[in-house]
Amino acid sequence: MNPSPDRLAHDSAKPDPAGDHARRIVELVARGEAASRSDLAGLLGLAPSTVSLRVQELVDAGILREDGQGRSSGGRRPRRLTLGSTQHRVLAAELGGEHARLGLLDFGGHLHRVRTIPIRIADGPEATLDLVEEGLRALAEDADIRGIGIALPGPVRFETGSVDQPSRMPGWPGFRVGEALTERFGVPAAVDNDANLMALGEHYRSLTREQHSITVKAGTAIGSGIIVAGSVHRGATAAAGDITHTLIDDAADIPCSCGNHGCLETVASGAGLVRQMQERGIDVSTAAEVLERARNGDPIATSLVRTAGTRLGQVLSGVVNFFNPHAVFLTGSMSASEPFLAAVRSRVYEACHPLATQTLRIESAQTGPDAALYGAARLAMEQIDPVS
Repeated sequence: MNPSPDRLAHDSAKPDPAGDHARRIVELVARGEAASRSDLAGLLGLAPSTVSLRVQELVDAGILREDGQGRSSGGRRPRRLTLGSTQHRVLAAELGGEHARLGLLDFGGHLHRVRTIPIRIADGPEATLDLVEEGLRALAEDADIRGIGIALPGPVRFETGSVDQPSRMPGWPGFRVGEALTERFGVPAAVDNDANLMALGEHYRSLTREQHSITVKAGTAIGSGIIVAGSVHRGATAAAGDITHTLIDDAADIPCSCGNHGCLETVASGAGLVRQMQERGIDVSTAAEVLERARNGDPIATSLVRTAGTRLGQVLSGVVNFFNPHAVFLTGSMSASEPFLAAVRSRVYEACHPLATQTLRIESAQTGPDAALYGAARLAMEQIDPVS
């Protein structure tokens, strides 16, 4: 019998040192940071006997493989650890307004299969999850699914896995997405906002667990996630990182979807660029068209894109001064625009204290359209013990 969703949620909140050790061991081996039991003991600060016990459990489960000979540090050459060939997998999904991107990943965070399916999130949770479930089951095929991670395009109460006050998701408020997926699949399901999971996915592709980062998705809208020492920082009401509704002085009269006027999103997002082009009598309907015009040297489009980057950089400069991250990553359609990226960099470096930018990286994300899938899979892995 599968455990109830409430039991799963309760159990996942309990400290699980053994499960955390197993997850860290798999992570370190998958990232190439550890190749032997002695490497792991040194990196984790654990007794060799504790490491050996967890490694043997992972080997027995097929998650790790131990063979060959590693490099000797003076004594007997250690056996080399690599990822095994187990079919244990996690499913991940990123839901958008009209499509969902689905992925199948292993415990090492490698993406094996991916597909995009049409949905209409405005049709409500049950109809949407019917389509997502069908797509995920087709993607899973014969894999042994141990967990699911879902990225949603709206505020999420992480403790309950439910949507909280979304602006474009009718029928979703209060719906417990995590519980619904656990009932459908019989495995733990973790749910979070898409910006948080993009940030989580990009962080572990580009940085180490101990570092700090901000990831900003700049597309039709603007969203961002904050990673502190390898974990998502959600804040008191899961609103941390919501820079999109920061007020901008020169946008004071422009209404925003949140109900206020003059938010960053109204002048620095893709939708904001489209509106500004249309106000100048230029016939465009998507951010992609504006960016294409900028790439082709259109002076109005280029100027607007640069100004958008400057405005985003101004808001980010306050965050960088306060938070002092190791890196700021930009993803979304606008991050591919060099004038936009250059304007963000220029404004942040100009407006921040030199200590805050001394080693700061500001660059396009490496994970591209799969950032949220990597983050969702990682969040799912945090809810399970790999050898349970």
